[in-house]
Amino acid sequence: MLHHLSFATNDLQRAGKFYDATLGALGYRRVCDGEWFIGYGIEDDKDKFALKRQENPISVPREGFHLAFAAPNRQAVDQFYAAAMKHGGTDNGGCGLHPEYGQNYYAAFVLDPDGYWIEAVINTPI
Repeated sequence: MLHHLSFATNDLQRAGKFYDATLGALGYRRVCDGEWFIGYGIEDDKDKFALKRQENPISVPREGFHLAFAAPNRQAVDQFYAAAMKHGGTDNGGCGLHPEYGQNYYAAFVLDPDGYWIEAVINTPI
């Protein structure tokens, strides 16, 4: 359904370091960048998630909006969480099984350095 999604940031360098580490743990990489943006995905020049530098103050959506990134396995979720904590993220619900969302719902919930609610998740049996 979605072609891509982007987040605004006032500090593209900081956001880039955070997402290089966290999305790298999930098997995604920086596929394009420029002075005002960084794009992530799998294929060169085909970003699915982007960061866009803004000069004006940004408005970060709160409860009710979040972005969940697909993880290939539970170890990748753990690595995503560790990278987030190391690179300026904040815990927003822990890392591990979340049976409130399903028997096999394994996820890490964090706030990125700008305050966006993000998650890494896999929802399959081991």
